[in-house]
Amino acid sequence: MFATYLHDLAFAVFPYIAGTVFLIGSLLRFEKSQYTWKSNTTQLMSGGPRFRLGINLFHIGIIGLFLGHFFGLLTPQAIYSAVGLTAGAKQVLAIVAGGIFGIITLVGVAILLHRRFTDPRVRRTSYPMDSFILVLLAAQLLTGLLTIPISMGHLDGGTMLQIVAWAQGLVTFQADAAATIYDIHWIYKIHMFLGMVMFLVFPFTRLVHIWSVPYGYIWRAWQIVRVRSVN
Repeated sequence: MFATYLHDLAFAVFPYIAGTVFLIGSLLRFEKSQYTWKSNTTQLMSGGPRFRLGINLFHIGIIGLFLGHFFGLLTPQAIYSAVGLTAGAKQVLAIVAGGIFGIITLVGVAILLHRRFTDPRVRRTSYPMDSFILVLLAAQLLTGLLTIPISMGHLDGGTMLQIVAWAQGLVTFQADAAATIYDIHWIYKIHMFLGMVMFLVFPFTRLVHIWSVPYGYIWRAWQIVRVRSVN
């Protein structure tokens, strides 16, 4: 009974707490503390090839993982079935794509963590939350990669469909959403819980700059730059 209570607390109540803090906390930080609304990069203190490699790997990997999780969890299975993609095939696709992007992101995070802890200038100018979010990301990535061997043991897509039902149940406010994942492997639950913790701490980290991605650059008019001739 106590285990069931903890499960429901973690996967039926906590997601809404984390989501509320994520949205309202981000709005309040933007309204009350706009000078802190930035990536707070340390590139000028210690750039170089190591930083560029780490930051590029991190961003490429994390964008791939975000898009994969977003569409994989929230797209109804009927849409995949309509285009001929079975649950098992979708699971294999998730394993391959998630594994590739997960490793790319983990390597990038490892480089950034090593730089943050070993470079004196970067370490002195770092806030505790800067290091915490990198450690949390590393733990989230490791648990995600550890789900791959478990998933390889059953390629029927059953567990994946349970997790999808849980995620879609949350966003549609179904009271029994947590019941769909009672019997999944504990490593999935840790990975999912850490993901919710990520949403919880998001407004208090430099990750808020994600809201300010300059999407306008995609469709704005070309800028013409002329070089003044020297006589």
